[in-house]
Amino acid sequence: MQHLDPDLLRTFLAFADGGSLARAAEVVGRSPSAVTAQMQKLEEIVGEPLFLPAGRGRTLTDTGQELVGHARRILDLHRAALLSLKGGRAEGRLTVATTQDFAEHGLAPLLRLFAGTHARLRLNLRIGRSAELTGAFEAGEIDVLVTMRARPSADEVAVIREPMVWLAGADGLVRPDGELPLALLDPPCGFRDAALTALERAGRRYRIAATSQSLSGLRAAVGAGIALTARTVRWAGNGIAPAPAELGLPELGEAAFAIRVRPGAPPAARDLGMLLEDGLAA
Repeated sequence: MQHLDPDLLRTFLAFADGGSLARAAEVVGRSPSAVTAQMQKLEEIVGEPLFLPAGRGRTLTDTGQELVGHARRILDLHRAALLSLKGGRAEGRLTVATTQDFAEHGLAPLLRLFAGTHARLRLNLRIGRSAELTGAFEAGEIDVLVTMRARPSADEVAVIREPMVWLAGADGLVRPDGELPLALLDPPCGFRDAALTALERAGRRYRIAATSQSLSGLRAAVGAGIALTARTVRWAGNGIAPAPAELGLPELGEAAFAIRVRPGAPPAARDLGMLLEDGLAA
């Protein structure tokens, strides 16, 4: 009997989550031709087609949809087994820090898994803004860091790239007019810079209708329908949705988030960094 290779399943899930082979190639760090070869190999093992042509791309067959659930369970067990074997020897303390984007979406189950497999390791968690957390990391106060990437760094273990999107209240703007009302974090903020640059290049009129030092302030303004903001799609939900296409808003590009591990941190820090790369990218 042939076996389902975890590497093939990771690439397969990258396609299922990203919607294209090109996106999957970016996520797993392989060329598009290598990803195509991997998916052909997976189809040979399964013995059924996993993909169907869909316009200029591909979509999953019924068998492909069924495999998604199996793949997630297999990789979850694989991850838990490796962490458990390593975690039994780990002790001491780790401090992990991240922006609120990931703290609200995706971080909790990963930290729960890590803490459960590292019973003698104490975890401390810090949530904040990228500039503040980066300063603390470079001062040696943080072992594992997930923040918006300012520049390449030798201590990066991974970079997560996600499209930036315009977000609005699920019911739209209360008073739409020719001047776009924006809700933005106080500077420095990469999303703020991207939003203002995109609008200025497009020649769109705007006004800053709400500012905040925290994402909770932005969520209040956007959810109330008095302003738009720019984040990633992780931030949608709870009364916030992608802005309607009829607004004709300009493209924002990608947000890059770096996962960094402090040089000299315990070995478990790198294990946590790799777990965050695997889980948060998904």
